[in-house]
Amino acid sequence: MDSRIEQFEVKMEKSLDGLIEEFTAIRAGRANPRILDKLKVDYYGTPSGIQSVANVSVPEARVIMIQPWESSLIKEIEKAILVSDLGLTPSNDGKVIRLVFPELTEERRKDLVKDVKKKAEAAKVAIRNIRRDANDAIKKLSKANEISEDEVKSLEDQVQKVTDKYVTEVDKAMEAKSKEVLTV
Repeated sequence: MDSRIEQFEVKMEKSLDGLIEEFTAIRAGRANPRILDKLKVDYYGTPSGIQSVANVSVPEARVIMIQPWESSLIKEIEKAILVSDLGLTPSNDGKVIRLVFPELTEERRKDLVKDVKKKAEAAKVAIRNIRRDANDAIKKLSKANEISEDEVKSLEDQVQKVTDKYVTEVDKAMEAKSKEVLTV
């Protein structure tokens, strides 16, 4: 791999990692504590992640249990969950908060799969944009007579191979997530 191409491969990898990160937030009927990752609560004036102010566990397949280290945080955590777009209603007994994931309807599963495909397509577009940037950089080198025509062809081929590799990875991630969402 040419060192001039590596910077573009790193960007493509970041696009794939971002997609996989987004997929963890899509709930598939099973409790996954990662859906709480983006939520912040006010902890003595500092926005903090729920995992940093509470013990988060999954006692059953469709239940997340949040046990704050300080009972004063229960209301804050509940508020953060209610104003989020998780679509879950927390219940608390004064000591712990429980999030029960309802069984997903067939229609909701299909909507989630559409969302998965939309996010995957956005990642592919980002990867193709990076390919375009790489090819533009190669053309600039060519115009400045810094590389030969053969090198241009070789570099463009390398860029295309890297692009194909990451598009394939995006497709695999999309298929895996879609399958997970549709599994009852």
